Amino acid sequence: MFEPVIAPSGTLLGLLQRGRGDGTLHALAAPRAEALAALNHCVLHDPRQDWQVENRSLYYARLCLDLDGPLGEIEDHLFSADDLLDDSDTRTGLALSVLGHLASYGRDDALMLLRRYAASGANWAWALDELALRDDDAGLRALAGPVLAHFPATPEGEARLAAAVRDAYEPRPWSLWEALPEYGARLRAAREQGSFSRWQRQLTADGPRPGWSVEAVFEWAAEGLRRGTPLHVPAARCLAAVATAEDRPRILAAAAGAAGEAARATALHHLVLAEPENPAVLDLIEAAGDEPAIAAYRRMTGPSAVDRARIWAQRPDALGEAAATLLADHGGPEDATLVLSALRSTVRAAGPDSLSLFPLVDGAGRLSIGCAAPVLRHIYRETASSHLRGRAARALAATDPCFAAGFAVECLWDCEESTREVAAHHAETADARVADRLRRLAADPAEEEEVQSAVRNRMAPGAERAM
Repeated sequence: MFEPVIAPSGTLLGLLQRGRGDGTLHALAAPRAEALAALNHCVLHDPRQDWQVENRSLYYARLCLDLDGPLGEIEDHLFSADDLLDDSDTRTGLALSVLGHLASYGRDDALMLLRRYAASGANWAWALDELALRDDDAGLRALAGPVLAHFPATPEGEARLAAAVRDAYEPRPWSLWEALPEYGARLRAAREQGSFSRWQRQLTADGPRPGWSVEAVFEWAAEGLRRGTPLHVPAARCLAAVATAEDRPRILAAAAGAAGEAARATALHHLVLAEPENPAVLDLIEAAGDEPAIAAYRRMTGPSAVDRARIWAQRPDALGEAAATLLADHGGPEDATLVLSALRSTVRAAGPDSLSLFPLVDGAGRLSIGCAAPVLRHIYRETASSHLRGRAARALAATDPCFAAGFAVECLWDCEESTREVAAHHAETADARVADRLRRLAADPAEEEEVQSAVRNRMAPGAERAM
């Protein structure tokens, strides 16, 4: 999958792609045709950096409702010729999720479209999961024939059916179909085969065995590295179970590189937990300086690791980045300058979407670094990651006295429920839009419980006087 092309943050398309609350507000104020064009572009060309963790579907569905948007472009996208060539979740998953939310809001056209796609589309499993949450029993039973037609009555087809039943995210349709006389025997056999396959995999799992020695653990880690599957983290857990006091010199030698790369990484990951206050372990990490060593250092949280981080945080390399992250997570007020410096330099060097910013943004909020507010505002506006923007919003709530009357208001329309929750706690009700939005969130059955709880607390009698 290609990286999505994100429009500038000052444009309507850019705001909607980012899932910002201002995207909805600007879309409702824009000409309807322009707003619908931008909305459809987002739904049909998923703008998320990581579609598995970032939310957009409810955000786009709500805007579609507000605009009374037609579903013709989504229909054309789902049933285009590309569907025959590309069955990946990334092509159709967002559109199907938007249809699912629209169906839950009572849009019958969305429900019908989901049924059609579940019957004949390449990504039918996703559509079926959406319907499992929203369709009635009769509608789901009608899909039994079309869905089961994907699995021919051959050994390969039965194996794929068993896997589909076993791995189904929502089991309700399969349970309904199993109760139908014409499909019951086949689906019961598929379910039993899926359960047997899972049990068989557990019995034949390759991995540590009782009685292993330190050398056996190191060899297991080395074998994983030869296969291209690093195993030093689970191997370190095994090492903790089998190592004795007599093995310590051997483990220290391995951590220094005497037994190869895999053994060194395994030994370092073991030592950072077994001897977290041993300065020699930190010296070994500094001497190695590679990714496994730095990954081991990231697992340390004790006073010695924090003290060493104050020295390493000024390094312009990956170890310096890890040290700054440690200070952001576990440092004290005296570390605010180092965390702020790392935050600024990371934005300058890597831009507002860098994964390294996540802990630094959190740290700026945890340490209440007021001077960080300008760079946090920049990250909030520019990042394409809705998760990072939500973290920036939480940090701004702790550092920026203007947050309640500024970004907190638009956050009530944000695509991430955690960001809406922050806004529900902080948004200034002097803005006429806030009270109405809080009431809508409180009454929306699709809204998350945490958001509605924050709204109820905010709207409780006497809550405003207590603020």
